[in-house]
Amino acid sequence: MRLSSLPERSAGRTDAHAAAVDAAQFDALMQRLGPFEDSPQLAVAVSGGADSMALALLAAEWSSGRGGAVVALTVDHGLRPESAAEARQVRRWLAARNIRHHILAWRGGRPTGDVQAAAREARYRLLAQWCARHGILHLLLAHHRDDQAETLMLRLARGTGMDGLAAMAPISHAAFETEDGPVGLRLLRPFLGLPKSALEATLREAGQGWIEDPSNDDPGYGRVRIRRLMPLLAAEGMSPQRLAATAAHIGRARAALEAAVSRLAAEAAALHPAGYLTLRLGPYRTAPAETALRCLARALATIGGTDYPPRFEGLERLHAELVDPAAWNTQRGRTLGGCRIVPVGDTALICREPAAATAEVTLRAGRTVWWDG
Repeated sequence: MRLSSLPERSAGRTDAHAAAVDAAQFDALMQRLGPFEDSPQLAVAVSGGADSMALALLAAEWSSGRGGAVVALTVDHGLRPESAAEARQVRRWLAARNIRHHILAWRGGRPTGDVQAAAREARYRLLAQWCARHGILHLLLAHHRDDQAETLMLRLARGTGMDGLAAMAPISHAAFETEDGPVGLRLLRPFLGLPKSALEATLREAGQGWIEDPSNDDPGYGRVRIRRLMPLLAAEGMSPQRLAATAAHIGRARAALEAAVSRLAAEAAALHPAGYLTLRLGPYRTAPAETALRCLARALATIGGTDYPPRFEGLERLHAELVDPAAWNTQRGRTLGGCRIVPVGDTALICREPAAATAEVTLRAGRTVWWDG
């Protein structure tokens, strides 16, 4: 475990002398993420790094000033020998500042491949489950401008589309499958416009140390390799600030497109309580292709119960058939994304593909069950 209060300048950092974040600045950042209840109850995910420690301190001051409170949550993944000691150090630091803190341990077996993705999934599941059990609606995350720039570059390297290039959103609503059933939560990221150095400056000013995670310097991770390239990119005009601004521009375009998709869905799609959906093809066929494709993907993901839409090639083929009356009316039905799509007059009936449905589920009194998505 490496504790730090005055670390060396991180690789790729271009804001070495950023000012500390004060209460007024943080209040302005939080106001953009509302609305909040009159006495806001907030949870903050705290790893012990400079980003999350700064967020915990600022959020605690902000919430208490409005009659609310903050609880800090640290997930101990158990992937490094020192992780438990680090979690206890975070608890001591926060207890000294009268901030409630809980350690959530990841139990069970570990996957043999893509451990980072499994750890991330487990982390959010544990955080969401704790928040649901304690009636907390908002989870604050400390992702900052440097994280946003790195995320954009990673997704560019993977050839992602508009949704991926928008990177992380300041506000997102997510559902997580927990042992208590499905849990919904607001994820809030107030720091996306701030450099990491501003958060370190905030802790220095407060006299607060933090933990340096050695994995942040491990070139085995793609994000670390991208981070080491940042000074070269900045020299060519692709600074973290400009990259994060680009992600924000794409995010606004994505939000506008999603609003158009929602309007089309409200006009063309009808969701039946029995779990199937009908899509009126009149308004669907007159919509712009990108809007219609996204509406179709949303319908298939909803009925199919999948986390991700079907592959784009299959989605485009189905869309081409739906918008061509001659081609669609001769269809006897298609399957895609765990769904069966069948012509019924001037509509497309989208229902769960029987072979893909979950066979059985155990019901328990007083428990919420999510059957087949």
